[in-house]
Amino acid sequence: MSGRLAIVLHSHMPYVEGFGTWPFGEEWLWEAMATSYLPLLDILDGVPGGRDVTLSLTPVLCDQLAAPGAGERFLAFLRDVRRASHRLDVDGCRASGRDDLADELARAAWDYEWAADRFRALPGQDLLAALAPHAAWCSSATHAVLPLVATDGGVRLQLRAGIDAHRRRFDAAVRGGHGWRGGLWLPECAHASWLDPLLEEAGVHATCVDLTDVFGYGDARHLRPLRTDAGPLLVPIDRQTMELVWSADGYPAHGHYRDYHHRTTHDHHPWAVDGSVYDPERARARVRVDAADFVARTRERVAGGGLAVCALDTELLGHWWYEGVWWLRAVLEECVAQGLELVHLDDALAHGDPEPAAPLPPDDRRVTSWGTPRDLSTWDAPGVAELAWQMREAELRVVAAGADADPRAVRELLALQSSDWAFMVTRELAGTYPVERAAGHREALDAALGSVGSSEPTVRHLAPHATAAPLLEP
Repeated sequence: MSGRLAIVLHSHMPYVEGFGTWPFGEEWLWEAMATSYLPLLDILDGVPGGRDVTLSLTPVLCDQLAAPGAGERFLAFLRDVRRASHRLDVDGCRASGRDDLADELARAAWDYEWAADRFRALPGQDLLAALAPHAAWCSSATHAVLPLVATDGGVRLQLRAGIDAHRRRFDAAVRGGHGWRGGLWLPECAHASWLDPLLEEAGVHATCVDLTDVFGYGDARHLRPLRTDAGPLLVPIDRQTMELVWSADGYPAHGHYRDYHHRTTHDHHPWAVDGSVYDPERARARVRVDAADFVARTRERVAGGGLAVCALDTELLGHWWYEGVWWLRAVLEECVAQGLELVHLDDALAHGDPEPAAPLPPDDRRVTSWGTPRDLSTWDAPGVAELAWQMREAELRVVAAGADADPRAVRELLALQSSDWAFMVTRELAGTYPVERAAGHREALDAALGSVGSSEPTVRHLAPHATAAPLLEP
């Protein structure tokens, strides 16, 4: 029996709305909207098979998309920043005799004009509402690495705040009004067996895990969901399938594609990976080749049956990999042409036959993640130990405050627990920005616990319905 493919797109953005602009801050959100989320919407809504793509939206991303004034600031960014920055680079290239680069930059500027027109055409200019029918999977409130949370109550807070927010927003719209079916993206795929009862308690029926180092790369067991003793299904992501795309020598590394790392003065990308001036038609031709190759290799991978789960960050498609959304469209078309069944992950799990739980991981003191390496060192190694300690110490102080804890302290705790700050420090992605952000949330939490009535919360729109109640349960 031939197997199936599930494409899972995990959509997440650090809580940057209202926190800085260029080079670090809410510009990241506007870029993701323009280059990933809006183009993806056309695939989900308008391409056969698009509704079988499994979309995960984190609550912290949704909080930002729903923030008052976010749409107006997004349009202002496209109009006042991106239009001007392209013009500056075009003029600079022409002045230096590089008309070939200038022509490509002028063409690329229209991507942002398209995004502005596409956003204005949305009913109510509401991107979140447009994504709602596809918002099948949720996540914890602020993308905390759950095995690093100090208490069961802290895990409950992250899960409950995230799931409640997701259901408030999407239950009436997602997949024909059937509501959330229990799929939860574990932040960073960070799993430990002691989390399973808490996941089950929160209503989680399935979550994705990375068991590459448990089963071994390419093992057929990655193609079979596993049922835990506590109840939730563990769905292995399949590295053999994913790394066709997401690896140092994956498809985006081909010389015909646009080079994300080679930038102009004003942060644009007119070069291809092979160093030539970027040619979109040449890249589109390569997309067809790589999409056909992906589907053919996936068919071979699941020829003996099973479910290959290809999980990718949504922002890889369009933002990091300029041609990624084109590639996704071509993959959907190739699945039909080559006879590979693409299935929504919820549907696959509803009708599947999971294997009994294996000892995952063999030692309960170990955890798995999709970090590098596949443990927690990205978030708790010596270089970020201070952040990890501050997060846990702050949680214990909020728990100690009990029912008297100011709701502001709860929300600042959620912000502090985000996996993004340590990730950015470890990867050296954003200078001092993540350390400063964590420090700001810690200071605001201190003020809230000190009952300083005049202190202003730093979290304007984050987790508005979160309370301390889950922290206080036995």
